[in-house]
Amino acid sequence: MIQVLGTSWALLLGLLLLMLGNGLQGTLLGVRGEIEGFSTFHMSIVMSAYFAGFLGGSRLAPEMIRRVGHVRVFAALGSFISAVLILYPAYANPWAWTVERMLIGFCFSGVYVTAESWLNNAATNETRGQSLSLYMLVQVLGIMAAQGILLLGDPAGFILFIVPSVLVSISFAPILLSISPTPAFESTKPMSLVELYKTSPLSLVGVFLVGGSFSAQFGMAAVFGAQAGLSLPQISLFISTFYIGALLALYPLGWLSDRVDRRLLIACEAIVGGVGAIIGFVFGDSYIAMLVAAAIIGAMTNPLYSLLLAYLNDYLETDQMAAGSAGMMFVNGLGAIGGPVLTGYVMTLVGPGGFFLFIAALLVATSVYGAYRMLRRPGSAPDETGAYAPVMMSSTSVAVEAAQEWAQEAADEAAAEESGS
Repeated sequence: MIQVLGTSWALLLGLLLLMLGNGLQGTLLGVRGEIEGFSTFHMSIVMSAYFAGFLGGSRLAPEMIRRVGHVRVFAALGSFISAVLILYPAYANPWAWTVERMLIGFCFSGVYVTAESWLNNAATNETRGQSLSLYMLVQVLGIMAAQGILLLGDPAGFILFIVPSVLVSISFAPILLSISPTPAFESTKPMSLVELYKTSPLSLVGVFLVGGSFSAQFGMAAVFGAQAGLSLPQISLFISTFYIGALLALYPLGWLSDRVDRRLLIACEAIVGGVGAIIGFVFGDSYIAMLVAAAIIGAMTNPLYSLLLAYLNDYLETDQMAAGSAGMMFVNGLGAIGGPVLTGYVMTLVGPGGFFLFIAALLVATSVYGAYRMLRRPGSAPDETGAYAPVMMSSTSVAVEAAQEWAQEAADEAAAEESGS
């Protein structure tokens, strides 16, 4: 771990500052929208636009990098992010925010692709697992710390919009001054939706539903908190709790996935997450119940994404896994685009509690479909399944493929040691 920090500290520091900026702007918009009197529908469109832009960026960024190089892409997209963050309060209009939010999602996706490729290039086979672990830790800590920064200013003013702009601008310095450009990489053509469904119906349907659940959390949690009458410190802690749960559960559930039928674990995780969301809906008047619900939802939803990827890989050859993961990320992105919009619609119908109700519906549906698929296809023995690669849903295809490569190499080495002994 010390070796990884010694070689990649500048990149990780830059990524931490980026996550601070991204985490702060998402929550801040939700709170500021309530102050401006924007409707739930308008805010759901604004929040959904980020995921539409992110999906577009993940598809176009590799081609941009091949044409002009990592440094130019990183600097150009980062400059756009910094500019948009300042424009938000300059013209507080939901449709202007929608365009700006889509642009910022596109830019953040491209920046993440660039940064993740640098990180992967700097890692060796021996250190890749540690690099990925540090990367996930930086992601979570950055978003959690951003919620604390929210408490340092007035969301009705300009300062809190200037802070993430400055953080993003500063993040370029340690990265661009210490990292040399990596060779252009080849983007992976995703599998078609038909191929994905034929290979693993549960993986395709599950990742679509989980994408909607995650985007509802990431995009609408602050909107929910503002409408529910929570104070700024309460909103900050509420959003952080989702990520605390995810961080604590990602590796233990991954360890368990290599020892039981993955479909059973998928169904169980989803139903537990659904129960957590129902707790939030039923006991929505209690702030403690909200935190418990957020912790359970976060703990179940993020590992589900990695688990669904691992389950798909159980039915793919090694040379098909990159295409499979690219296809899964595309489907996940489609689900994520619709998540905030549908959450906003449900909240309009039943009130703020619709936030939890929508998440509960998606997770329960995932569990039911997982149980159904167990009746349609015989399961694989745990010792015949592939490796589990823990990744966050905010990662791009570069990190996902690197994680899968590392997990497969680790599994092959373990198998070789067992056969040798």
